[in-house]
Amino acid sequence: MDNLLKNIQLGGAIIVFIATIFAFGIEVQKILVLRSVDLGDLLLLFIYLEVLGMVASYWGSQRIQLTYPLFIAITAIARLIILQSKDLQAITLIYESAAILIISISILVLRIRRSKLIQVALDKNDL
Repeated sequence: MDNLLKNIQLGGAIIVFIATIFAFGIEVQKILVLRSVDLGDLLLLFIYLEVLGMVASYWGSQRIQLTYPLFIAITAIARLIILQSKDLQAITLIYESAAILIISISILVLRIRRSKLIQVALDKNDL
């Protein structure tokens, strides 16, 4: 049963990998046709690269590092801020910026807990 689940997970990773490459190609084609590159396009390409990195990491270690989805979330929120219209209320921008700050702090906490400074004993099954 464990082997079947592992194969299903690896199959899913292959599907995500292929779909991400396909989406990356579509975005590059759009950039080439329009002959214009916006910051939103670059951030979207960066999100695709992060997803590819997450799949590659999963393929090698058979587990997902929690920091990859967090970096993707930060990039996605930054892209959202950039693509929103200029008529946006200030409080919405504050909320979105606070979300980036909270995610950044969580990444910092995840990195610090692995440092020798605080010496937390981690099992291989921990996040």
